[in-house]
Amino acid sequence: MEDIVIIGNGISGVTAARHIRKICNQFPNIPNKTITIISSETDYFFSRTALMYVYMGHMTFEQTQPYEKWFWEKNNIGLKKGRVTHIETDRKTLILDDGSEMPFDKLIIATGSKPNRFGWPGQDLKGVMGLYHKQDLDNLESYAPNNRVCKRAVVVGGGLIGIELAEMLNSRHIPVTFLVREDSFWNAVLPDGESAMINRHIRNHHIDLRLGSNLKEIKADENGKVRSVIIAETGEEIACDVVGLTAGVSPNIDFIRSSAIETNRGVKVNRFLETNIQDIYAIGDCAEQHEAIGNRKPVEAVWYTGRMMGETVAQTICGNRMAYDPGHWFNSAKFFDIEYQTYGWVFAKPGTHEKHFHWKHSDDTKCITVSYNSLTREFLGINTFGIRMRHEVFNRWLNEKRDVDYVMTHLSEANFDSEFFARYELEILSAFNNQLQSV
Repeated sequence: MEDIVIIGNGISGVTAARHIRKICNQFPNIPNKTITIISSETDYFFSRTALMYVYMGHMTFEQTQPYEKWFWEKNNIGLKKGRVTHIETDRKTLILDDGSEMPFDKLIIATGSKPNRFGWPGQDLKGVMGLYHKQDLDNLESYAPNNRVCKRAVVVGGGLIGIELAEMLNSRHIPVTFLVREDSFWNAVLPDGESAMINRHIRNHHIDLRLGSNLKEIKADENGKVRSVIIAETGEEIACDVVGLTAGVSPNIDFIRSSAIETNRGVKVNRFLETNIQDIYAIGDCAEQHEAIGNRKPVEAVWYTGRMMGETVAQTICGNRMAYDPGHWFNSAKFFDIEYQTYGWVFAKPGTHEKHFHWKHSDDTKCITVSYNSLTREFLGINTFGIRMRHEVFNRWLNEKRDVDYVMTHLSEANFDSEFFARYELEILSAFNNQLQSV
């Protein structure tokens, strides 16, 4: 019997546990394993991406839990509530915050991310929170249940979590000031035309968007609660009751740094998700590849890659050593009511021999940007806003190295919108051909 311990009950850790058990059940020749998941956050796995919908009233927290409570016992997966404070690699033992110890034969570190905090004065006041943990949702309900208790909220940080939090507060009619340090929203990721459209969309939802603005300080009232924020560039003081700190995330590995496990920004792993210590692995947001895979970042805080890492490490632990291969990049999000998808690579600023074609609908809520090689015309990637596309179609075209002319001509094959939605392929193709003729 082999003891597998997983630290973290997010998508990566739970996927690893599920697939280890599934493989063991399918192949009786594999030695049986005990599986224990340790987490200090919640008793059961839940979908972090659904937290916003709980606050907005679209679902209950219980509905974010994809597995019934009986699932864990039925699949012989142990759940332990606790926080690991140290890993003794030589003894293969975990030390928990209550002083207890837990031995392991193989260990999977899947501790995810934590919100970035940059030492702002007042960042630990009551009413300051992120949007990552179940506790953040509880804090929102306490400090921003409605616009009578919370007269204004300030959100700091212009990424996907920031705009989600702004939308959540806006859904309860709480005025929001949104501080974004860049001169256009998410312009390190989005090309100029897309970023500018999202700027306008945010403001159209009555969000007080402050571009090129940094937080200097959070001020407290006499009860140690948020009273206001100070903007660094102007010294302006904005009265508020809640401050959301959403300036990105970083791997949650502080307790590991004192161990023999190699770390940098995250826990260093090879392509097999193995650390420098035998029988210890790291997956998900907390793992950092020794060498980046293609154009991907060494650390990726993305839901689907965390799931893929869980599936991959399960194979290795069950005797089928497998390299992690995330395939072509893709992602999706929502900016209020505009859905966003990206497939392949569309960089904010085109690189050498990279060209962008950009189309925007007259209603200013739909656009696409197509990236291609200007010499070979190979299709490199696409961003879509307000138009649903099929992942499997673009994945196939990227595998086949289709040229951009083929993609634009066959764009309707990738459309995922239902039959009652308007279609824009002919308008997009016409604009693309007009751009070619004008070059």
